[in-house]
Amino acid sequence: MAPELATVALDQDAVLAQAGDQIEHVFFPYSGAISLMFEMANGETVASAAVGREGAVGILSLLGPSPSAVTATAVVRATGTAARIPASRFHAAFTRSPAIRNAVQIHLRALLMQFQIGTACNALHPVEARLARWLLHFRDHIDHDMLPITQEALSQMLGVRRTTVTLLMRNLRASGGIRADRRGLIEIDRSRLAAMACECHSTLRLELEEIFLK
Repeated sequence: MAPELATVALDQDAVLAQAGDQIEHVFFPYSGAISLMFEMANGETVASAAVGREGAVGILSLLGPSPSAVTATAVVRATGTAARIPASRFHAAFTRSPAIRNAVQIHLRALLMQFQIGTACNALHPVEARLARWLLHFRDHIDHDMLPITQEALSQMLGVRRTTVTLLMRNLRASGGIRADRRGLIEIDRSRLAAMACECHSTLRLELEEIFLK
């Protein structure tokens, strides 16, 4: 695929794929983090998964040129860079290469695991524990305790109001899970935040390690 790849910037809050649209490109992040967002008819949103340098955005282009191929909106949450290839070129490479087909299967298993655990977490766990889980999940993707993410983005991902996130952040800061919360930057204490998150973070991390290291 190398001759077809172009390096592009992943800008904060950029939309890489819009739900309901045809997939035109596949992105392979080198750095940064992207959330996959589902939107309800009333405009409420919730994040279902995150993608970083371990995966790709636009893999569902393999289903063919259907407008319904994009079922979630992919939004950049932490800036970075990525390799981009036209979906048609990626599909041709997928058809030719057993190695690429194997990598895609691994990535899809990882996404499915995120969807499954995320669905259970959203239904059963309190929002403060879910917030801690997402902060840790992004920390896993960017390998830094300073997370470049806004409270507005977190409210969209959790499916709650901005004022709710402000209150939750205050609680996490008082408990030591967050060291600082400046405009667009959240500094976390990883060990303390892990104690406040639900078990879904550690469960998901172990499951993903097993999938990728097999």
